[in-house]
Amino acid sequence: MGPLSSGIGRLYGRRGWAVLGACAAILFLLFPLANLALPKGSLFYISDYTIALTGKIMCYAIVAVAMDLIWGYTGILSLGHGLFFALGGYAMGMYLMRMIGREGQYQSDLPDFMVFLDWKDFPWYWSFTDQFWYAALLVVLVPGLLAFVFGFFAFRSRIRGVYFSIITQALTFAFMLLFFRNDTGFGGNNGFTDFKRILGFPIATSETRMALFMLTGAVLIAVLLAARYIVSSKFGRVLTAIRDAESRVMFSGYNPVHYKLAIWTASAVICGIAGALYVPQVGIINPSEMSPANSIEIAIWVAVGGRGSLVGAILGAGIVNFAKSWFTVAFPEYWLFFLGLLFILVTLFLPQGVVGAVDEIRKRRRERKPGQPRESAA
Repeated sequence: MGPLSSGIGRLYGRRGWAVLGACAAILFLLFPLANLALPKGSLFYISDYTIALTGKIMCYAIVAVAMDLIWGYTGILSLGHGLFFALGGYAMGMYLMRMIGREGQYQSDLPDFMVFLDWKDFPWYWSFTDQFWYAALLVVLVPGLLAFVFGFFAFRSRIRGVYFSIITQALTFAFMLLFFRNDTGFGGNNGFTDFKRILGFPIATSETRMALFMLTGAVLIAVLLAARYIVSSKFGRVLTAIRDAESRVMFSGYNPVHYKLAIWTASAVICGIAGALYVPQVGIINPSEMSPANSIEIAIWVAVGGRGSLVGAILGAGIVNFAKSWFTVAFPEYWLFFLGLLFILVTLFLPQGVVGAVDEIRKRRRERKPGQPRESAA
């Protein structure tokens, strides 16, 4: 067995790969068949709404993995990851707006909001956004460059803890206010919406939605495996050492700034990719995605699932957002109260999250098996 094969084998054990394979089969076989092949009256038919909702939550799960890398494994609590998610979404949204062409309300080459504001031409930063490859490049570069520049100065200045969290929240809030302005060329309060097609395919058809769903699932699995590889490597062990005792890492000859800046930038890029996948499935992007409350909610996903557990981050994003989808329909006025209560309960009674609680239960069951001591030897 070569080094690559052995490295892949170390990511997860047999059971882990089996579970991952089962999830892939559900995403790439069961969902497409149940949505596209079965008639709508069938008991096993999965509606377009369910496909869109699950695709949206998978985008959130990608963001949760990115958040876990920087918070769960490196110990840096960011309250600005919603900004990177939104910037990736806006980069893709610019391309989708250009694809509308003359099918808008005003039948102009310009987006409707630009015609309404009496703009005569695209601003310079909209150049080449009608090319998909350029939009994909922006999805990666814009969040990545912003995170790199911000992190370079913040980490070199040794800003840590709650101060770093507050600064990232302030950065997000500043960008939200900027994008709310009509003269920035990003649609103001309404943002981008009414998309027609992507890569020449109608965006509202079941086939296109399923293709986006499957692409999102593939990216989620790829991000999970890449993150697992990172945290299992020497680089990942240095990250956890920085989380537990940064001063000792410095005394050991490592420069924590380089490691923190690298994982911070990578985490921002992952969020940007998630935002780009989110926008064509949801059909809208506006400055509310940059709300500091959204970034706080991302941290809650990871806390609920379990910090320092990549699977826990995905599980937390799923639990919270499926609950949100139900609560905002059944009891919309109580959702924020429930979210706050959930965070308090998890903090008090499940400090390691759902995954940590499950691991603790398994550990106690193993200790109570007959023929084994109830307490492990010292």
